[in-house]
Amino acid sequence: MVARINTVSFQGIDVQPVDVQVQISNGMPAFTIVGLPDKAVAESKERVRAALHALGIALPPKRLTVNLAPADLAKEGSHYDLPIALGLLAAMEIVPGGELENAVILGELSLDGSIRQVAGILPAALHASANDNSLICPAACGAEAAWADGIDILAPQDLLQLINHIKGTQVLSAPVPSLTPPQQQAGCWPDMAQVKGQETARRALEIAAAGQHNLLLSGPPGSGKSMLARCLPGILPPLSPSEALEVSMIHSLSGTLPVGGLLAARPYRDPHHSASLPALVGGGQRARPGEISLAHHGVLFLDELPEFSRATLESLRQPLETGTVAIARANHHVTYPARFQLVAAMNPCRCGYLGDPEQECTRAPRCGQDYQARLSGPLLDRFDLRVDVSAVSITDLAQQGDGESSADVAARVQAARMIQQERYSGETDEMPAPANAALPPAAIDRVLALSPENRDFITDAAARLKLSARAYHRLLRVARTIADLDGAACVEKNHIAESLSYRPLRNT
Repeated sequence: MVARINTVSFQGIDVQPVDVQVQISNGMPAFTIVGLPDKAVAESKERVRAALHALGIALPPKRLTVNLAPADLAKEGSHYDLPIALGLLAAMEIVPGGELENAVILGELSLDGSIRQVAGILPAALHASANDNSLICPAACGAEAAWADGIDILAPQDLLQLINHIKGTQVLSAPVPSLTPPQQQAGCWPDMAQVKGQETARRALEIAAAGQHNLLLSGPPGSGKSMLARCLPGILPPLSPSEALEVSMIHSLSGTLPVGGLLAARPYRDPHHSASLPALVGGGQRARPGEISLAHHGVLFLDELPEFSRATLESLRQPLETGTVAIARANHHVTYPARFQLVAAMNPCRCGYLGDPEQECTRAPRCGQDYQARLSGPLLDRFDLRVDVSAVSITDLAQQGDGESSADVAARVQAARMIQQERYSGETDEMPAPANAALPPAAIDRVLALSPENRDFITDAAARLKLSARAYHRLLRVARTIADLDGAACVEKNHIAESLSYRPLRNT
């Protein structure tokens, strides 16, 4: 007896169909899984055997062969448990095999027969929808899968429920799509009203949010750099439906999507400075997404930037330009999206007090030179705004009353983003994102429309600062964002001057 069940394999966010072929033949009793399985797949036979035993179903004393075709595609993960079990049940004629045709099936089996959550349900559901298939998945993943249009979904709690539904003795209700509450995703972000002083840094944070620009904060310990960075998610605009789908697919594949549906808030990732290169950019044995892909359409915050390893930091240079990261391994070659907003914080020197008039560094200037030399010029060139965050005085901390709230700043940011969205609405092929930071160099002159006087002003300033071509273009993009925040149709000299103030001479 032979039964065939459909499931999928994941290579990046691309889904590849896998045909699970189950054969029961005469011979010595054996349970064999073939087709390049990894350890988790090879162990499926024990989980399947135990789950069926929990339901009172004994496997026949014959040779059982499960072939995962195509055989040259590496299989990994525990989501093959459910299709293997259903294939066995169909081959044993316990369930009608015809009811499982044109269905994509995923799920991990517990020893008691319950079906556990697995990663990658959202990409699998979209694949099933595109190929006119139905989907069978764990109940915990039903709300996630329901976002795929035009697809019949079964999301049982356990194997017994699924068997009863297939045999017609029980009816499972269809899952309903839902969003994970933003507060559950990101926690409680600090309000900008809690930030004392730091007018320049607050302004830079607003500009960075309005144009999706990369930001570097430098200052002594305790000056509020990390707090400012954690205020950023609270002033960013919400994800668009297409962005939410992209982000949720990546988190679904990595197994970090919260139970309850798609993400509604922009991701905020803040890895420790001891993070390895594969953890940051992706990779490992299974070529999983890294922090930069998990921060897609969101924020990647790197605190204590010079403490990261040199190779790890340099690996960010290409994704910052292209918005993607290609992971090449012996058994995998995967490209993940990685269009993130980089925000970093650092001390001016190892002790942190370089330039502090009250607690001067004892090894200045060598301490600062050695510490800042850990960051290469090409990496610094990719920061649109660089701000010195001074220490907050006790007088500022003791002041009563709050400053401007995140809600007020977010309203201005949203207005500026709407201007950019309308401006770039007809350039979706050229613009990877409707934000000034993604403006291609070829379109900068047309979008800014500088007057001859302003063009001479910025050209002379760029020559004096010895800016690279990349830094020059980033300078113009920031000026465009400042003009959008002011509601100005054209970029004027004051916008350019403010943009220049975020390019310190010593770091160019």
